[in-house]
Amino acid sequence: MTIRPIVRYPDRRLTVAARRVTAFDDGLRELAADLLETMRAAPGIGITAPHVGVPLRLVVLELDAKAGAQTYVNPEITWASPEMIMHKEGSVSMPGINDEVQRHARVRIDYQDLEGIARTDESEGLRAVCHQHEIDQLDGMFWLQRLSRLKRERLVKKFEKMTRTS
Repeated sequence: MTIRPIVRYPDRRLTVAARRVTAFDDGLRELAADLLETMRAAPGIGITAPHVGVPLRLVVLELDAKAGAQTYVNPEITWASPEMIMHKEGSVSMPGINDEVQRHARVRIDYQDLEGIARTDESEGLRAVCHQHEIDQLDGMFWLQRLSRLKRERLVKKFEKMTRTS
């Protein structure tokens, strides 16, 4: 397992839709293990392959250390509740910056595991927010795009200032 360099905002690779995974092999398992180590080191609770410059539809979440990490290959939202919630979000690609984003309170996703077996997951609250956030990233939508232009510009300026002084 290797900690990989994280692609930082505003890198254009964060705006490119990721390709479907077609090879369920040792390379995919190694990438998933590297994503987990990279996410823990960041630190974060979710990461996608595009966050490390690999344009594949692969997500790793670890919301609770006791429950362990979950890996989602080719995830797609198949249903979303009409109820919405606000939740503070950020990104390993833009450390130190976060803001409230409106998301569906519950979602159902279809995905594959690392062996290529089709699965379904229903989630609510934080897990549902994470599914939506990371699938947006796989679709080339960085989380800032969910904010108003004014909020987005304010956060980008703050991040630029933080990066200049560090």
